[in-house]
Amino acid sequence: MTAGQAVEALAARTYPIAADVNVRSGPGTSYDKVGRLRAGTRVSIACQKPGETVTGPTGTSKLWDRIGSGRYISDTYVRTGSDGYVAPRC
Repeated sequence: MTAGQAVEALAARTYPIAADVNVRSGPGTSYDKVGRLRAGTRVSIACQKPGETVTGPTGTSKLWDRIGSGRYISDTYVRTGSDGYVAPRC
C-alpha cells in the first residue's frame, strides 16, 4: 500500500458518536459552537490535535478530532476504539 492509499483508507473510515455533542470551531469548549451531532451519527476524522481536556462518555482526553473545516469535537465523544491518535495530527 502506498502512502497515498493509506491516507485515503484513513479518510474513508468513519466512527460513531457516543452521545450528543456540540461541534466547536476549535479544539476547546471556549470556541464558538458551530453545530451539534446526535448520538449514533458517524463521522470521518480528517486529523486530530491536542486541546482542552474534556471528560466524556469514553473517558478523559485532550485530543480533539477535526471533522471538517473549522469543525472540531472532543475525541471523548467518538468511539474510535483507541485512547490515542487514529488519524494524522493537524
